[in-house]
Amino acid sequence: MADADAKVLTREATLLKDTVRQAGRLALSLFRTDLKNWTKGTSSPVSEADVAVNDLLESKLRSATPDFGWLSEESADDGARLGKPLVWIVDPIDGTRAYLAGREDWCVSAALVGDTSPVLAAVFAPASDEFFFAMRGLGATRNDVPIHATTGADMDFSRMAGPKPLVERLNQAGGEVSLHPRIGSLALRLCRVAQGSLDAAFAGGQSRDWDLAAANLIVQEANGRMTALSGDTILYNRREVAHGVLVAAGRERHASIVSHFRSRPLP
Repeated sequence: MADADAKVLTREATLLKDTVRQAGRLALSLFRTDLKNWTKGTSSPVSEADVAVNDLLESKLRSATPDFGWLSEESADDGARLGKPLVWIVDPIDGTRAYLAGREDWCVSAALVGDTSPVLAAVFAPASDEFFFAMRGLGATRNDVPIHATTGADMDFSRMAGPKPLVERLNQAGGEVSLHPRIGSLALRLCRVAQGSLDAAFAGGQSRDWDLAAANLIVQEANGRMTALSGDTILYNRREVAHGVLVAAGRERHASIVSHFRSRPLP
């Protein structure tokens, strides 16, 4: 974004942090309570907590920035966002299955996207009190401490997360592959790469803008890369918000993984 927009980003960064913290506190207050829940589409769970958190995020963010667009997993998409240069993209509770099961691997995820790329990002995991934040060009933090993706290109499968059949395709030595335990929230899985507790994470396909936008910037600003398996850049706020198979890792390892799949493409 242009230098003239720097003041706007600084102002919206404060708004984003404050709002996501409020949303996280609301989600935590409803966590492990008796919630109404139902299935959206064919298999996507949603609860009254998702709706309540979405209402809070939308009220706070949209009232403060009426000229910005809006895209959320829990809001009807009328397409008006496509004509906006700046768009909030949010997932009120990423990892709803984990949330409803009483597990702690869920989060609130929100990003500000400008011209198809995230420029501000916040991912808050209230159950473990972890707040990830990034502003484009200024690095990424976890609870205000800078974070960095791991370096090197070695493949330790116990430090990778994602669909097992996909990760197994990296295993050239043969034998059993033991992955990192599943993380219910995709955004949180990707943030684990940014903080260096995972070496790589995969999304198996059909993730949406709201699952990815915030974590994408956090990985990028932590000196990692997150792209399609082909190495292509992920673009946001387009008419189609679904994405294919994705990978996030430190830069050297990411390059090695992308190179592997280019020479051995998925069927």
